[in-house]
Amino acid sequence: MSEKGLDIPVGEDVPRTYQRFTERFPAIGEAHVAVGKAGDEGPLDRKMVELIKLGICVGAGLESASKSHARRAVQHGATPDEVEQAVSLAVNPVGLPRAVMAWQWVTEQLDAE
Repeated sequence: MSEKGLDIPVGEDVPRTYQRFTERFPAIGEAHVAVGKAGDEGPLDRKMVELIKLGICVGAGLESASKSHARRAVQHGATPDEVEQAVSLAVNPVGLPRAVMAWQWVTEQLDAE
């Protein structure tokens, strides 16, 4: 669902800070959504796209984005075990502490579902 005619996500699963930012800067919000949609085009299915985005967010240390992509991966057919494996793959590239931190975020999200 969008707000004020904009194609910017709103709702319970979108952080309020994001909603407020995109209300204040709608052109930036629209551009962000457009870039995201353009990047999603290709042969990968939605589940794989969300698992890859989860891994990227884990590597970047992004808590709310990690939770969001974990939730979206499950919505698109990923099992909790697949989501947890995606997080565990971060151990070598970004280190055990960051992977454990992300695992905590993701399991909190999965438990909340």
